[in-house]
Amino acid sequence: MATYRPNVAAILRDPASGRIFIGERVDHPGSWQFPQGGVDRGEDLISALYREVEEETGVGRHLYELVACRTDYRYKFPKGKLKKGKYCGQTQTYFLCDYRGRDEDIDLRAHIQEFSRFLWIEPSEFTLAWVPRFKRAVFARVFRDFFGISRMEKAPKKL
Repeated sequence: MATYRPNVAAILRDPASGRIFIGERVDHPGSWQFPQGGVDRGEDLISALYREVEEETGVGRHLYELVACRTDYRYKFPKGKLKKGKYCGQTQTYFLCDYRGRDEDIDLRAHIQEFSRFLWIEPSEFTLAWVPRFKRAVFARVFRDFFGISRMEKAPKKL
């Protein structure tokens, strides 16, 4: 029976400017997202968050502080695809984190590289065209819930 895989995502925010971290996926150029990933068996959500952020950005937990958490974001994989042979989609918990480090503290090659590059943008600059269609409703909810943005551009913007 297919189920939803538990997943965590980190919105790293520069508290001074309000800008947020987004990374361009190595395997999908032009696709941007937050550090995120699955929760391993026996792992709690906070531990998974710390692990995923470190794996994808090289940033240790001492460089950011958890500010807010929201859960119950869910999406299905397209065309009946199953991840790991059993997951039909993901149920996500998003964490807003104030990042206290510098760009030099970010190492996209700290583990298996998932991002080719990163940017700091205003939340209002994010466009839904940067994420796959099946994830857009989740991203729209996340930006509404965390930043009060109710209308998001669907047309691609140049970075």
